[in-house]
Amino acid sequence: MHQPRRLAAIGLALTLAGLTACSTDAVVATGDRPHRPEAPVTRTVDPETDPAALSIALESLPGYEPPTDLGDGRWERPMADGSGVVTWEVLDGDGAVIPDYAPDEEVAFGDPATYAQLPGVLTFRGNPWRTGGAYGTPAVTERTLEPVWEQQIGSIRGEGSYWPGAGWTGQPLLVQWPRETKVAMGLAQQFVDDDAFVEVIYPVFEGKIYRFDLATGEPTRPPIEVGWGFKGTASVDPRGYPLLYAGQGLNDTNGTIGPWRWRVFDLIRNEEVWHLSGLDPAAPRADWGAFDSSALVNAETDTVIAPAENGLIYKVKLNSAYDPAAGTVSVDPEVTRLRYAASTSDKFGIENSAVAYRNLMFAADNDGNVFCWDATTLEIVWMVNAGDDTDASLVLDEEADGRVFVYTGNEVDRRGSEGGEHITNIRKLDALTGEQVWQYDIPTYFQAINGGLMGSPMMGSGPTADLVFFNIARTTAPREGTMVALDKASGEVVWRRHLSNYSWSSPVLVTAEDGQQYGVLPDSGGVLHLFDPQTGEDVATLDVADGNNIESTPSVFGDTMVFAGYDAKIHAVRIR
Repeated sequence: MHQPRRLAAIGLALTLAGLTACSTDAVVATGDRPHRPEAPVTRTVDPETDPAALSIALESLPGYEPPTDLGDGRWERPMADGSGVVTWEVLDGDGAVIPDYAPDEEVAFGDPATYAQLPGVLTFRGNPWRTGGAYGTPAVTERTLEPVWEQQIGSIRGEGSYWPGAGWTGQPLLVQWPRETKVAMGLAQQFVDDDAFVEVIYPVFEGKIYRFDLATGEPTRPPIEVGWGFKGTASVDPRGYPLLYAGQGLNDTNGTIGPWRWRVFDLIRNEEVWHLSGLDPAAPRADWGAFDSSALVNAETDTVIAPAENGLIYKVKLNSAYDPAAGTVSVDPEVTRLRYAASTSDKFGIENSAVAYRNLMFAADNDGNVFCWDATTLEIVWMVNAGDDTDASLVLDEEADGRVFVYTGNEVDRRGSEGGEHITNIRKLDALTGEQVWQYDIPTYFQAINGGLMGSPMMGSGPTADLVFFNIARTTAPREGTMVALDKASGEVVWRRHLSNYSWSSPVLVTAEDGQQYGVLPDSGGVLHLFDPQTGEDVATLDVADGNNIESTPSVFGDTMVFAGYDAKIHAVRIR
């Protein structure tokens, strides 16, 4: 997205938050549900984690054609939608082109259930398909929302805007550490002895990384003072290593300009131990070095993948080591970069978090290009253009017959300069080819603040396995929004609900002990919605942020969720 426009928009969002919407929330049933499961669908988990066994040969993909070798390490292929061509090259740690990149090992991700070796939410939406965000099955009996604790945090001014609390996407991490790691990190004895202890780790706008006890809100370690703000979601190493990967989203703190960095933190020493520079001389975007993407770690190969807003995708061999008995953890990274340009590229940069299916990875960029690349070879497999900036992370779904799809949607950003009403396009794409399966269009406004799909889709599961949910901002009016449940097979509307306050947050699906499901969504008016995903109707609401915008995405562990808002507070709320 065009960053100065977004930054200026945030200040306006705070002004608009005090306005009263002209209509009330409502649910309108507009369609049938032909594929509703007769019984909750149980997905079979594939336990395989060996990249060699998981990898898909590109030659086996439907319609695959080898790219054109342009020489000197440059490659080209036609875009899958016929809108032009895409070229790319692989760069080494010094930014030089590798003429014939031949990696020593295959990189491939397993089933989302195998990603994290610790209980909790360890990356944006919890797994490489970006379908999670909630851990455990709480006992929900009263179907109400109850505040548990809140912590006052700070705010900054920078880039011409005010940045209080946490924003898009800003999902906190929730980690249930083993005892030996709690000891190595020097946590208080009360936390070490508590087998149910869960730590909240939350990088926020003010340039600090907070660490709290989920149950009480009590600090577990002093905040890590970074100095420049975070907008996106960090990642904890899924192997249980006390390593945190966090991309910086701002480099202006109250007028003090700092460096752009993607940072690695040692959670034992509680400090930064390594970084990538966002102002990379090899990057196609030289003036903006933010990292909003939430990294994915391939545990089997000790490799992390981190897209950047500078137009590069970083592949980092960590060479990590963790000795809990000695209380030490270390990294010695080796960096490889993927640099690409499409016929439609002029802004460059990726704000969303990459999705992974085996060795195939997916993202969308500020030019509206949605694409797939091979995590091993860094070959771009296919690319299509979505027509506008696409900031929301894709979500991936493997259907019962083995077919794989990604769901995505654009926003009104670049088209906003034209004024008036525009169309947000929601799409289902074949993940192996980029071919469009269906498209759902909805009118969207742009008035200084972006409208459209800012939050990632929520995939249904179990009793809602036939549905995919989209939270679309600034639809019926500039201050309002719409949430829809679409039939995954056809893209037809099953239900559509009006939101009197739009939302940029990504909804999270919670499944209770009794099998009942609940959706969680905060909005720009500071209201937290607990809704029934079968109907779209609210089960309970809670005015939790005193009318201030809640842009961040909640994380849920058991019956407790955590998020931060523009009231400059971190909130914990219980589903009862």
